Amino acid sequence: MKKLIISAFALVAIAFAPNTFAQTKMVGGAAMYPTKNIIENAVNSKDHTTLVAAVKAAGLVETLEGPGPFTVFAPTNEAFDKLPAGTVDFLVKPENKATLTKILTYHVVAGRLSAADLMAKVKMGGGSATLTTVEGGKLTVMEKGKKLYLVDEKGGQSWITIADVFQSNGVIHVVNTVLMPN
Repeated sequence: MKKLIISAFALVAIAFAPNTFAQTKMVGGAAMYPTKNIIENAVNSKDHTTLVAAVKAAGLVETLEGPGPFTVFAPTNEAFDKLPAGTVDFLVKPENKATLTKILTYHVVAGRLSAADLMAKVKMGGGSATLTTVEGGKLTVMEKGKKLYLVDEKGGQSWITIADVFQSNGVIHVVNTVLMPN
């Protein structure tokens, strides 16, 4: 009887405990904890060192540590490597802060949009959905082979390679190409 009561209390405790372990994902060799904000998690990803350096250079750290919620399409280091040689070095210079900020905020949408939310928007839109970025530009979301991809204003495409990395102030979707606004 005593074991039964203890087991019942344990089940109740598990049922009401925060579901942080089930939502924790690995990105860039580091655990991304849903109890931490976007910046607190991103700085630990080995795949996002270029993005973190760019966010710092643009002065967006405080914003992305804020309450949000934000949906961030986070390009990997390999995504930045696809840009023409010297582009990142050029963008992180103080005199190019406005351009860098425009590019980075083009990767952010207000609100917390999970992959399921994005897929629902695509289905409601008859195969595509348009998102308005924090920068003010448009991103088109589409589905191909059960994968979500984004098309930027210049026609560039980026796949979501890791979806639903939940944060305390939003969600990150890892993407494989830097998206470019007009």
